[in-house]
Amino acid sequence: MTDKELDEIGDKIVRVLKTIYDPEIPVDIYELGLIYDVFVSEENNAKILMTLTSPNCPVAETLPVEVEDKVKTLKEINNCEVEITFDPTWTSEMMSEEAKLELGML
Repeated sequence: MTDKELDEIGDKIVRVLKTIYDPEIPVDIYELGLIYDVFVSEENNAKILMTLTSPNCPVAETLPVEVEDKVKTLKEINNCEVEITFDPTWTSEMMSEEAKLELGML
């Protein structure tokens, strides 16, 4: 797989991630800064490294499953694994300018 093909798959994954919203905040999880990294292997398996707004987040059980399920819908992806980390801890500084604008923080 070429670098260009990997970039295209990565872009498709990001587009999918931007359709998933934190139910308490009207901003998608990508712009919210919850996605730390996206990896795609040569075998077309995806691994998403993400966090939650807090360890006690009410969607801690369901949000990672939603991410896995939606990324797996891409025809280029064979499997998806989500790893949750709290290092570094999420802060509002991780939000994109677009998210901050949407939430009236700018």
